[in-house]
Amino acid sequence: MIDIDASRVTVAQRTGTERYSYEIIAALDRIAPADVTLRLYINGHRERLPPLSQRAHTRDIRLPRLWTHLGLGPTSWRARPHVLFVPAHVVPLLHPPTVVTIHDVGYRVFPEAHTARRRLELELTTRWSLRAARHVLAISHATRRDLVQWYGADPNRITVTHLGLSATFVSPVDPARIAVVRARYGLTQRPYLLYIGTVQPRKNLGRVIEALAHAIAAGYDLDLVIAGKRGWLSEPIERRSGELGIDHRVRFIGYVAEEDLPALLSGALAFIFPSLYEGFGMPVLEAMACGTPVITSAISSLPEVAGDAALLVDPRDTHAIAAAIMRLSDDPNLRAELRARGLARARQFTWEACAQRTLEVLLDG
Repeated sequence: MIDIDASRVTVAQRTGTERYSYEIIAALDRIAPADVTLRLYINGHRERLPPLSQRAHTRDIRLPRLWTHLGLGPTSWRARPHVLFVPAHVVPLLHPPTVVTIHDVGYRVFPEAHTARRRLELELTTRWSLRAARHVLAISHATRRDLVQWYGADPNRITVTHLGLSATFVSPVDPARIAVVRARYGLTQRPYLLYIGTVQPRKNLGRVIEALAHAIAAGYDLDLVIAGKRGWLSEPIERRSGELGIDHRVRFIGYVAEEDLPALLSGALAFIFPSLYEGFGMPVLEAMACGTPVITSAISSLPEVAGDAALLVDPRDTHAIAAAIMRLSDDPNLRAELRARGLARARQFTWEACAQRTLEVLLDG
């Protein structure tokens, strides 16, 4: 019996860690041997779980606060599973043998992107999870290195499980579908660069907007489309285009439903993601899978994901970002080359491989 914290799967709008929870649970259900049973703990909204086989059972624990420590932990501890898997949260105070996934330590690398209260919370929960878990999963070698560097974690207790690619993101996308989605979001006038992710300082969007201003000043006719929920300190980012006089070229379109993302990506001139820090960088992988040329950072986990299939830039150099934008705009052969490399690179990342490595850790001991 494997108990799983599935509470993050059932949120209304899934972003990075929630989407990981959804996909890894679905993949574990697909590949687990017949003698393995999965018991999923949720806090309502059972209908938001992925389609599951008869091996998977759900248990609904309704608590408005302290769900992990007062609900999940004691309930799983009393049930005595082989292991509790926590894919996107913190190890409960009372717990059976537990494996936890730690996605990143961005609050350490980029503290100004978080409130003081949130930094303290993340610091304490990460330290506790590293101490309490039987084993830790990291979604990239970069995250594993950070855990060793920042917390002195034992590298032998950390296994890297690269994320996989959802079946939603495939190429080619029907041109008619691309046209419908572009029209829905009002993106029919000019070629556009696309960013997908939370709007927050760590994503480096201020420099992306400044790089776009450089390109426009040099005569390039482009828009920037920013798709994602507003995060901490998003207001200065939203004001930046107005300060530079290009607010008519920068579109904040908010959270985009997953079914629209492949067409939105496929319709873009390029996907731009020069983040200052990422635990993995799933949007880069999704863009490559859609055949969209990618500009991303030469630091953190992003080279690990992109390999040689993207233009890698120094994210702190606005001129380097602008140069990459203009180079891609000018060179259709480069776009075609990155498209081909990206498609091949994306095929190397599967949820089945991620789930197989995860299952090995869960069943060990």
